[in-house]
Amino acid sequence: MILPDRHWAEAGKDWRAAEELGFDSAWTYDHMSWGPLVDRPWFSPYPVLTAAACSTQRIQLGTLVTSPNFRHPVTTVKDAISVDDISQGRFVLGIGAGSTTAGDDRVIDPTPLSLRDRTERFAEFVELTDRMLREPAVTHEGRFFSAFESRNVASCNRRSPLPVAVAATGPRGLALAARHGSAWVTFGAPVHSKKCTPEETLKMVRSQLGGLHQACERAGRDPVEMKKIFVVTDLPQESRSPSTFVEYARSYASIGITDLVIHWPRPTGIYKADPQMAHLIAEKALPEIHDM
Repeated sequence: MILPDRHWAEAGKDWRAAEELGFDSAWTYDHMSWGPLVDRPWFSPYPVLTAAACSTQRIQLGTLVTSPNFRHPVTTVKDAISVDDISQGRFVLGIGAGSTTAGDDRVIDPTPLSLRDRTERFAEFVELTDRMLREPAVTHEGRFFSAFESRNVASCNRRSPLPVAVAATGPRGLALAARHGSAWVTFGAPVHSKKCTPEETLKMVRSQLGGLHQACERAGRDPVEMKKIFVVTDLPQESRSPSTFVEYARSYASIGITDLVIHWPRPTGIYKADPQMAHLIAEKALPEIHDM
C-alpha cells in the first residue's frame, strides 16, 4: 500500500521498486483527503495508478478501496477500465462502503447517512458497477445512483470482467462480495480506531472468513475461486523483521488469507518504519511466503 501523499517525481520510485523487489501487487487508498495526513498533499488514485501502470510492466495495481462517499459508479467504471487498458489488464477495482472516520465522508453531500443507508448505498454501488463491467450499455434509476445508457464497450470486450475486490465484514457486505467479487478485502477490525492485539485481529479475520464461506455457499459459489486480501493497518513491531514476518504471514495463510497488503514504510508519521523494511522482506521473506 503506497499512500498517494507525495508528488509523482518522488513517489514514482517506490512504485517501481515494489515491482523490482518482486511484490505481487501495489495498491493505494481512495480519499479526497485523509485524516492523519489531512494537511498534506493528497492525490487522486486513478491518475496515480495510471502513472504507476506506465512505469511498471508486471505488478498488479489497484484501489483499496474506492468509496461511494464521493464516487459515482458511472465515472468510477470509466476510470477503472481506462487504467486497466493502460496497464494491459493489471488493474483491480477495490470497492468499500466508505469510511466515516477519514474526514471526507461528507465532502460531496453534507447530509449524514444512517448505517442502514450507507449499507444500502454500498449495495447499489457494487451491483451497478458489476452491471456496467459486464453489459455494454446500462440504464439504471436507483435510490442513490442513476445511469442513462452508460456505455463501457471496452470492458465488455475483455474475455472476463475487470476484477472487483469487495471490502466487507458484515453479513450483507459479505453477501455482496460472494455474488460480485473476484476478491474479498478486510482491514481486520470494522472500526479502524479500535486497537486490537495481533491475536484478536487474527481471530477476527478468521471469523470474517467463516462468514464469507457461508455467504459463498448461499450464493452457490466456491470460495476457493476468490482471493482473500487482508490489509495490515497495524503490523506488530515484533513482526517487522523478515523471519518473524514469515511467521506472521504463515498465520494468515493457515486460515485462508491469500494476499497480505502491508504499507510501504514512510519516513515520519503514520506507518513510519525503517525505509529498508520492504527491501528486507522482499529479499529474505518473499520467496518463502510465495511457497505457502
